[in-house]
Amino acid sequence: MIRDDILGSLPVHTAVPALERALDAHGCAVLCAPPGTGKTTLVPLVLAGLLGDGSVARPVRRVIVAEPRRIAARAAARRMAWLLGERVGERVGFTVRGERVVGRATVVEVVTTGVLLQRLQRDQELAGVDVVILDECHERHLDADTVAAFLLDVRAALRPELRLVAASATTDAAGWARLLGDAPVVEARGVSYPVEVVWAPPVKPVRPPHGMRVDPALLAHVASVVRRALAERDGDVLCFLPGVGEIGRVAGLLGDAAGAEVLQVHGRAPAAVQDAVLAGSAGSAGSAGSAGSAGSAGGRRVVLATAVAESSLTVPGVRIVVDAGLAREPRTDHARGLSALTTVRVSQAGARQRAGRAGREAPGVVYRCWTEAEDSRLARFPSPEIKVADLAAFALQAACWGDPSAAGLALLDPPPAGALAAARSVLAAIGAVEAVEAGQGEGDTDGGGGGRVTERGVRMARLGLHPRLARALLDGAPEVGTRRAAEVVALLSEEPPRAYGDDLAAAWRTARRGEDGYAARWRQEVRRLERAPELSSSTGSRGSVSAGAGAGAGAGAGAGAGETSGSSPRFGSGSMSGSGSDDAVAGLIAALAFPERVARARGEGACLMVSGTGGELGEGSRLRGAPWLAVAVADRPATAASARVRLAAVIDEDTARAAAGRLLVAGEEVRWEDGDVVAREVERLGAVELSVRALRAPDGRLVRAALLDGLRREGLGLLRWTRDAQGLRDRLDFLHREVGGGWPDVSDVALLARADEWLEPELSRARRRSDLGRLDAGQALRRLLPWTTGEAARLDELAPERVEVPSGSRVRVEYGGPQPVLAVKLQELFGLRETPKVAGVPVLVHLLSPAGRPAAVTADLASFWREGYRAVRAELRGRYPRHPWPEDPLTAVPTRRLNQRR
Repeated sequence: MIRDDILGSLPVHTAVPALERALDAHGCAVLCAPPGTGKTTLVPLVLAGLLGDGSVARPVRRVIVAEPRRIAARAAARRMAWLLGERVGERVGFTVRGERVVGRATVVEVVTTGVLLQRLQRDQELAGVDVVILDECHERHLDADTVAAFLLDVRAALRPELRLVAASATTDAAGWARLLGDAPVVEARGVSYPVEVVWAPPVKPVRPPHGMRVDPALLAHVASVVRRALAERDGDVLCFLPGVGEIGRVAGLLGDAAGAEVLQVHGRAPAAVQDAVLAGSAGSAGSAGSAGSAGSAGGRRVVLATAVAESSLTVPGVRIVVDAGLAREPRTDHARGLSALTTVRVSQAGARQRAGRAGREAPGVVYRCWTEAEDSRLARFPSPEIKVADLAAFALQAACWGDPSAAGLALLDPPPAGALAAARSVLAAIGAVEAVEAGQGEGDTDGGGGGRVTERGVRMARLGLHPRLARALLDGAPEVGTRRAAEVVALLSEEPPRAYGDDLAAAWRTARRGEDGYAARWRQEVRRLERAPELSSSTGSRGSVSAGAGAGAGAGAGAGAGETSGSSPRFGSGSMSGSGSDDAVAGLIAALAFPERVARARGEGACLMVSGTGGELGEGSRLRGAPWLAVAVADRPATAASARVRLAAVIDEDTARAAAGRLLVAGEEVRWEDGDVVAREVERLGAVELSVRALRAPDGRLVRAALLDGLRREGLGLLRWTRDAQGLRDRLDFLHREVGGGWPDVSDVALLARADEWLEPELSRARRRSDLGRLDAGQALRRLLPWTTGEAARLDELAPERVEVPSGSRVRVEYGGPQPVLAVKLQELFGLRETPKVAGVPVLVHLLSPAGRPAAVTADLASFWREGYRAVRAELRGRYPRHPWPEDPLTAVPTRRLNQRR
């Protein structure tokens, strides 16, 4: 029996007529409705024609509702079926990865955005579908953005009658309206109750999150705030935490002391626990056992949840929200080929969504575990996933859609050019797309064929895996058997709990015998992969095991890749099928998926990946003694020099060579290292040196390049600079600055750029640092003088090394400063009225005492004689009585000598 009383009370009910008119007129609409208004449950039923007022018969339409998460898809389908008085699978069903509950009568199907992507790739017209609702589109998941772009293509080219609704839980709908062709925005007003904000920051400072790490002190504080909330307020508590690990730790801290039943809700929670929480029944939740309960089966509940409960789910009975203020977002380190979730501060929009959960059914309260001042500094919205995530899967979907550059897709935010180029390089390296031809731009995919999806890439996309894992499954199945390859890939597709350890093979064995929720989902995924039709086509026509090895995250990592057979060494057919050890099988599959993370031990729990990234293993890890590893999961905290290895498998050197074979190079290496030229013959697997032998007669060109590198690193001081050589350089620098013309630039940069002109032939004959030390820099510099114009002959005229002063002495001019300097004893300049000049530039005269000490400095000698000489004479006359100190220096005889004896 249809529950009309509940359906009629949902606030979105009043907005449905406007939504239907918008769809009739434009075909697209944006529905903006706060959580709890019924947009996810009532609207699909109305648009499908399953509800009516009895006076007008509504046409039955087939509706697809796309949800960003599996837990939300199942919950929405169950809720709609309950409102119709039916079971799931009748007129309302759902499909998530590995689970499909639909029947012949199903007209409303709730799917994840990933499932809808797969369906669109197989059937671009979505035959038989009348309406698609993209729910929670404000969360900006990458799959949701991609689905929206594909659906707009479908409407424009194939199905203009297909109706599209973008449903958002926030009022920031302008961007979606523009994307949908200035579609109407229909707003539904929710029944909102006041929510009091209580600022509850930690008493002592806590360390900010980095990577996946959250300060245990903050988690202890969150647990104490939950206890405080239970004591101060009535109702159930919904506590937001960033991830499964933090939920488990806070549950352990609460224990039985909370006086309420503690439930854990996240994407990995058992279905029984999820159902119990969403049903609002503490009693039914108790049947979930230890998987979700940590307290008594009393009347109050504490629900520890990830961001999944922000807007996708409704948790009945909640009057209190405790917000830790953290969330998880994907991040990709393209330079190191590492992709992982990272802990970030919640956005202002996310915090509002979380707080609103306390005011859904009655007035509530939110305890925020940060200060009010910090709140104003939070980002307004979460980062769109397309801006920060690994784009390999997106790039493959775009290539399968026929737009490898994604330039023609209608997206709210374009993908970053560098991240997309890196993703396309990975795809080319694993043979999923054709490599971009030399000279062809990233955005040019016409004519040259670069970037177009291959038949192998289509099979990868249809597996519903990340392209790396799809490659490992396709290439690994013939080697180790379909079942075993599927089991390891399933482990890598959803990272196992930390309790399983960091040893991939050991985690595999734990999953086989496990009875927890993760093991159940793992077995379900194994069955899905094992039955995948794409695997049958790989038998007998597999790609090379090393195809794509070296597919790093950098834009150039896939250069020359794209070959998928017969190009590299590979294991013998079926060499491990049924007989290889768990370590060997797990290692091979992990190495195929992440060839650039193949790593060799460096001692003390450290390793070096072939990509050049250092890694650190945890204390007590069994993997610390392995000479080679295939690293499956690693993250690098912002302050750490090395990545932390979270999951890896033991391999041998042969597997490393085969899996990362594209990075295997051998040859002469001559470089500047530790202050001298090092020449050796090296076999290298990426950044990992396999063998090294000294070279006795290295290639002279390589030696010359290494010496130039040394000069760039350590400076031209490696050459022999006598006083005369440095003086010549200073004189040339002065002439280049003051005269210009053909006088050379003698700065370090300029001299290194013209090394062929002034350091040859000595540089080509040099073999080591000591040879550079014997090279006369002054003699070499003279090669740069403007000999061809004849100006070189004027060097001593324009910038003389010495000038003659009135006493007859020839005094050196120093050109090293901004102005030439002439340091001379005062008595030697008697009678000289004007300041000497070189190349028309007055020198700076340093007037010295008879002992050679500075007495005065002047750039205007005439002015000194008039105004400064009298004071200097008075000071020095008594100190040096045997020297002449005439009253009129301009008429006195210049001299280097003492006064004549009477």
